[in-house]
Amino acid sequence: MSVEHCATRLRLILKDKALYNESAIEDIDGVKGQFFASGQHQVVLGTGFVNKVYREAVLLTGEEPDTSAAKDAYGQMNLFQKGSRILGDVFVPIIPTLVATGLFMGLRGLITNLGVELNPTFLTLSQVLIDTAFAFLPALVSYSVMKRFGGSPALGIVIGLMLVAPQLPNANAVAGGTAEPLYLNLMGLAIPVIGYQGSVLPALLLGILSSKIEKTLHRVVPDVLDLIITPFVTLLASLACGLLVVGPIMHEVELILVEGVRLVMDIPFGIGGFVVGALQQVVVITGLHHTFKALEIELLANTGANPFNAMVCGAIVAQAAAGIAAALKTKNGKKKSLYLTSTVPAFLGITEPLIFGTNLPLVKPFVFGCIGGGCAGAFSSIMGLAGTGMSITALPGALLYLNGQLGTYVTACLIGFAVAFILTWMFYKPEIQE
Repeated sequence: MSVEHCATRLRLILKDKALYNESAIEDIDGVKGQFFASGQHQVVLGTGFVNKVYREAVLLTGEEPDTSAAKDAYGQMNLFQKGSRILGDVFVPIIPTLVATGLFMGLRGLITNLGVELNPTFLTLSQVLIDTAFAFLPALVSYSVMKRFGGSPALGIVIGLMLVAPQLPNANAVAGGTAEPLYLNLMGLAIPVIGYQGSVLPALLLGILSSKIEKTLHRVVPDVLDLIITPFVTLLASLACGLLVVGPIMHEVELILVEGVRLVMDIPFGIGGFVVGALQQVVVITGLHHTFKALEIELLANTGANPFNAMVCGAIVAQAAAGIAAALKTKNGKKKSLYLTSTVPAFLGITEPLIFGTNLPLVKPFVFGCIGGGCAGAFSSIMGLAGTGMSITALPGALLYLNGQLGTYVTACLIGFAVAFILTWMFYKPEIQE
């Protein structure tokens, strides 16, 4: 058995799936729903509570969770499921750092928008606090990747830092014409060398490659030389591959991906915003929403604004509104209490308990929530709404819009709430669907 957890779900991978009793688990107090996806039985427990249950599960086994079942389940996944799982494993550990950075950014925006002139020293210190995570983002990513793929996390940090070394010209500065790349003459070719500040995919792919190199060296290098040769060769090979091959190629891929998202979001008349807002919670069901973390980071690193966050905040609030409407129309006291309880995390930006415990099983509330999210996304797109950070939405997300857009942000969320609530109240029939 393998036991893992994310922000809201306990993830179980069993060697004998017949031992899993779905109905018995759903009857347990505190369980908000369960489902099977990506080779895992996932039990929705909610934030905080899932950590306690995970600790108890590990204690009951009397040993560290077995990873063999996890490897077997991973081998059964398709390409998209594997990609989603990898992105989740890599980004979930570093998201708290980025969340904190976004909160600090919102607080600084509030202070400056109130007309407060910051002391130069205090302003510099605030830049250290806020900008460090994004400036050295490749180090965070490569650290997490190396840890995920069985490499040395410390080497991952160094490899990521090499991508953003101060000796290398900043990629954004080069693109803006304020800096020139370094040129390495190799076999008659002048290869441009730049830094990759704020980039994600170069560090992601290089971390995977570096972990493979290190593990291969551990197998072939004699034990007496392993401590010296393995890290030396790993760092040297990673530097060469990162700056000369992986970096340039993946940076171009990143630009194409970001541009693709922008093209969708920039479809006029709010159509792009409607598509993003309506489909975001559908993507959450598949687990592929982790993919958007990399894109949000790219948007922030390259533009300083995150319109994607604005388009999905209304979608999250809309799901909460649909859950409230469904709860109010439900006559069963236990179900009413469960539905209302599941809406609380949604207002804090976490919708899995609500989706899997309430809205999705009831179908119509989920659909109406998506429609409400689409309307909110369309409004956000038309108004040019964009956050100053990422990964916090709904009520806490307001801190990302203290740069003069708070009123617009609240209006977008209210639109999502109103549309979803009204549609659910009018067309959802609990006596038929429960």
